[in-house]
Amino acid sequence: MKKQLLIILFASICHIGWAQEIRKLPVETKVEKQAEVTIKGKRVPYKSTAGTQPVWDENGDPIASLFYTFYERTDVSDKSKRPLVISFNGGPGSASIWMHLAYTGPVLLKIDDEGYPVQPYGTKSNPHSILDVADIVYVDPVNTGYSRILNEETPRSTFFGINSDIKYLADWVNTFVTRQNRWASPKYLIGESYGTTRVAGLVSQLQNSHWMYFNGVILVSPTDMGIERGGPVKMANYFPYYAATAWYHGQLPSDLQSKDLDEIIPEVEKFAVEEALPAMVKGGSLSASEKDAMATKMARYSGLDKEVFLSNNLMVGTSLFWKELLRDEGMTVGRLDSRYKGFDRMEAGVRYDFDPALTSWNHAFAPAFNHYSKNVLGFETDLTYNLFGPVHPWDRSNETTGYDLGQAMRQNPYLHLMVQSGYFDGGTDFFNAKYSLWHIDPNGKMADRISFKGYRSGHMMYLRAEDLATSNEDIRQFIQNSMVEEGMPAKYD
Repeated sequence: MKKQLLIILFASICHIGWAQEIRKLPVETKVEKQAEVTIKGKRVPYKSTAGTQPVWDENGDPIASLFYTFYERTDVSDKSKRPLVISFNGGPGSASIWMHLAYTGPVLLKIDDEGYPVQPYGTKSNPHSILDVADIVYVDPVNTGYSRILNEETPRSTFFGINSDIKYLADWVNTFVTRQNRWASPKYLIGESYGTTRVAGLVSQLQNSHWMYFNGVILVSPTDMGIERGGPVKMANYFPYYAATAWYHGQLPSDLQSKDLDEIIPEVEKFAVEEALPAMVKGGSLSASEKDAMATKMARYSGLDKEVFLSNNLMVGTSLFWKELLRDEGMTVGRLDSRYKGFDRMEAGVRYDFDPALTSWNHAFAPAFNHYSKNVLGFETDLTYNLFGPVHPWDRSNETTGYDLGQAMRQNPYLHLMVQSGYFDGGTDFFNAKYSLWHIDPNGKMADRISFKGYRSGHMMYLRAEDLATSNEDIRQFIQNSMVEEGMPAKYD
């Protein structure tokens, strides 16, 4: 009996020790698996690596460890010509799960064709993945996903800020590329939402501080990236998004509603720049009749009542728009995807209680990824996978990432840029994305290296089945078109 008690006690101590161990992220570890996926009708064998790689301080001591998932096509012998895509999501504080499990990777979570979650939760193969043309690594910054700080004495400012985030991640990417022996490969950065701020800064940091040059940057639903706008410019730029959303919900006047969205957008973009912006700039100097006429036009292109604009000095922000557009129906529209509808505790008020798009997505992604990481990738841990991790306070000072991206492109004739935006994204709207491109390339000399793609969905346009196919194909073509011919010099003629 005493022997049995000793065995039980020993087992309990071992179990406690094991439990404590796997509640901490290993400094370095990896699990490799072999798999295959059919993309565009062709079999693509690949290796997945789920692992951790450290972040070091100036003394070479590990202060954090980042979780990553790396997919490599295994039937390619010459990796020097094989593109490498490095993928980040945003937040700040968001894991890489979104594009990983719903966009470019070989596996998709199960959702319906419009992006709504379905049960049972799970994953399926992605027939549109870009893995046929490029290897992909998905990176979780500190405190997102399974990534964690290892040395709690390290100041949080080391990680949590626009410029500190770029600095430590650039060093991490440099190490990853070196360890994977991919310096010769054509390289691409892709970021979504705040991830666009991240990769816009990273391409400059990697180029100028690590001498690593890229072929392309892909901005998915980009932020303003520090490019100046505000006041009337900010408000006028929203009108194309307002018109697209109102069109989707059938709230425009009949003559506009009967047109296709592609016909409406150019008209409203012209109105925003040539009419709405000058009127807002004039402010109180507008006569009563001029103000009334402009409010009538703004109502026409937004689906809101004229009185809403008159009572807000013609400047109606997005929060009020999401609450107001379908107020008569007792519904709100989503911020990140305004196709989604919700309802609040009270129909009164000037902002909604929650974003019905984001809440829908959260309960589709979390269960699917937790099952996938353990049962398919084979990564074992008791850590919580943070869809959104604790990264605040976040230092947003001294942001110049959009301008830095433009400078990196001027310095590197090989570097191409593509922006992908959803017409129904109210968080990072498509016309502000176009505005950013105008100021990344203010003299228009890089127009042949810059492209914009719009989709009839929201912030994560790839959640809609039709756009998943189209947007991946756009990335595929972007990669192929930005590959440099052998012997081509990096110079301007």
